[in-house]
Order: sequence, then structure tokens, then C-alpha cells
Amino acid sequence: MGDYIVLIIGSIFINNIILAQYLGACPFLGTTKKMETAVGMGFAVVFVMTMAAIITWVISTFFLTKFGLQYLRTIAFILVIASLVQFVEMFLRKSIPSLYAGLGIFLPLITTNCAVMGVCLININEEFTFIQALVSAISYAIGFGFALILFAGVRERIVLGRVPKPLQDTSIALVTAGVLSMAFFAFRGMA
Repeated sequence: MGDYIVLIIGSIFINNIILAQYLGACPFLGTTKKMETAVGMGFAVVFVMTMAAIITWVISTFFLTKFGLQYLRTIAFILVIASLVQFVEMFLRKSIPSLYAGLGIFLPLITTNCAVMGVCLININEEFTFIQALVSAISYAIGFGFALILFAGVRERIVLGRVPKPLQDTSIALVTAGVLSMAFFAFRGMA
């Protein structure tokens, strides 16, 4: 049980997929201008990342490795992720049209979100068991969503402040992301 707690804390805080490993920067910067959009993207990524990690672990363990087809891993993982994103997109279009409209172009970008692929590959490269891969995927996804929501809150506050003209919009967002990333690196000393 202690190993799982270390895995959870490590995935959410210490090895945060966006702030420590810098995977998934496009939706991180693009969907954090409004809190509602960031929360919606966070939930979408949690679902896609968790399901993708489960399915890719099964495919890799029981098919690709068993038959010596590890070289097809990237293609197989991309197909799984793209299929899951299409499912999420159809669900949001019918169930929550306002969130679907708010996410705009960033929803299909989950397909090419390197954070999702990164978690799938981390689970395989670390040779996690099924339960470890599941816990890792959920934890990384929660860490990604946490970073999105935290960053969205900071960006909403920045709008209220006086930012020098050369630093407005994307520039201040990148500076803020760097400071937030350094804050998360402080967790490395705890483990």
C-alpha cells in the first residue's frame, strides 16, 4: 500500500506530467484562460488518459510483447488515443454543448497531447503491473488537471493586474508557468 501512495504523490506533485516533465503544453497554455474551460479539459484528459493507459497496457502486454511486435507500439497507442478522443468529443457534443464549444480546437488536440502518450509509455517502460499502471495513469491525469486548474486561477488573476505591454498574454503566461513549475520542483526534496 505504501508503494501506491508514493506512486500517487510522485505522479501528482513530484513528477507532474506538465510542470515537471513538460508534456502537454498546448492544452496547458490554450485552455487555461477561463476556469470553466480548464476544468472541462481536466476532466476530459482524466478520462482519456486513464482509459488510454489501461487499453495500451493491455495491448502492449498481451499482444505486442507476446508476439514480438513492440515496434508497432507508437502506432497502436496513437490509434487507441485517437479513438478515445473521438468518443469523448461525441459525448461532449451531445451532452454538454457549451463545454464542447468552449474547448473548441483543444478537444481534438488531446489526440496529439504528448502527456497522454507519455503516460502510456511511462507505464510500459517502468514495467508496471496493471494496477500500478492504472494508479499511475489516474494520478498523472489528476496532476495534469490540478495544474490546469491552478494555472487557470493564476491567469484569471493576472488579467486584473497591471502587466507591462511586452509581457502581456502569452509572454506572462509562459513566465507564470515557469514560476509554477519551479514551485512544483520544491516537492522533489520531499521524496
